[in-house]
Amino acid sequence: MIEFINYQEQNGVLTISLNRTDKKNALDTDMYNELCRLFTYANQSDQIRCLLIQGDENCFCAGNDLKDFITSANNNEELAAFRFIQALCQSKKPLVAAVAGPAIGIGTTMLLHCDMVLAATNSNFSLPFSHIGICLEAGASVLLPLKVGNNRAFELGVLGSSFDAEKAYQYGIVNQVCQPSELLATASQLAMKIAKMPADSVCTSRKLLRNATDNLLEEVVENERKEVMRLLKTDYCQSAVASLLS
Repeated sequence: MIEFINYQEQNGVLTISLNRTDKKNALDTDMYNELCRLFTYANQSDQIRCLLIQGDENCFCAGNDLKDFITSANNNEELAAFRFIQALCQSKKPLVAAVAGPAIGIGTTMLLHCDMVLAATNSNFSLPFSHIGICLEAGASVLLPLKVGNNRAFELGVLGSSFDAEKAYQYGIVNQVCQPSELLATASQLAMKIAKMPADSVCTSRKLLRNATDNLLEEVVENERKEVMRLLKTDYCQSAVASLLS
């Protein structure tokens, strides 16, 4: 267990908790690497039947740690964020997310890979990629239009319009809205319910549901990666990130 990522394995559920509260659970390289390790472990373990990813009742994930992200890009390092995106795409087990407070950038796009998403009434979703001079990632350029349609996807994914839990429910991005005080317990109960079901039939049905998009995602994610890496090095992006960090 590394700093800022907690996990617990119980009753067939691997619960992964983001715990970098002073940075609103912004993800850095070490956190991404640990998430990748946990997803790989879950894929390989017959004991894990469902994953639950959460923050707490006040905060889910404020996106990338921009300082860490831009430093790695400027050093021409492989970005750990893209390894995590691959882990999301390759996950073989059902994935539940419990969202409260900010879900920004990857904090929203990762939800498009989840099988069930619960959101507290205090949730706020945002995809501000264009505002800092980059583009959609995590397969969102195909998954978001499938969820909400092309026009709404432009509104959310390009204009970066923020939306609350009720809107996310209407858009089909979340399955259920609840009070913040109920979020973690409700999500845990749901994950355990999934874990108690016959794993073979659940995972087979899940795979069949995803076959059409899975065949597209590898190419889409790679195209997004190339464009993100290109845009990260533009003057606009460098200036926008510097302004945010100042």
